[in-house]
Amino acid sequence: MVDPLDELLARVDAGELGDPLPVLAYLAGQAVALEEEELNAARRRALLLVAAGGDPHRELDVDDRAVKALAVDLYSDALRAALARSIDALVLRVRDLPSARGAALFLASDIDLAWRLFALGLLAEELGGDEPPGA
Repeated sequence: MVDPLDELLARVDAGELGDPLPVLAYLAGQAVALEEEELNAARRRALLLVAAGGDPHRELDVDDRAVKALAVDLYSDALRAALARSIDALVLRVRDLPSARGAALFLASDIDLAWRLFALGLLAEELGGDEPPGA
């Protein structure tokens, strides 16, 4: 039986899900133990920034004010370290997938960007339901 995560990673590698960076950061972030109450409160604050910024249905990017605010709200050294460990594990998992491996290595080299991309995924999940970015 094929692991659903391996199938998703193969799709990332094939370019089927667009930019692999936010998808991989979001997937790696699933190993980060965020407190549900804190996450919900931080997302509500970020959604207010999205709404204040104009069209709430516009496409967000990693440098969007709401994304940066969510990243700051959720940040701790321990959570950042957990994301880094998860990205390192992802690098090993995608070692035979050249595009995904390159993207995972890029994320591993810039954990601050990976953290903001993870925040982007969390905000996109809130805005669009339960789908991860690119799914």
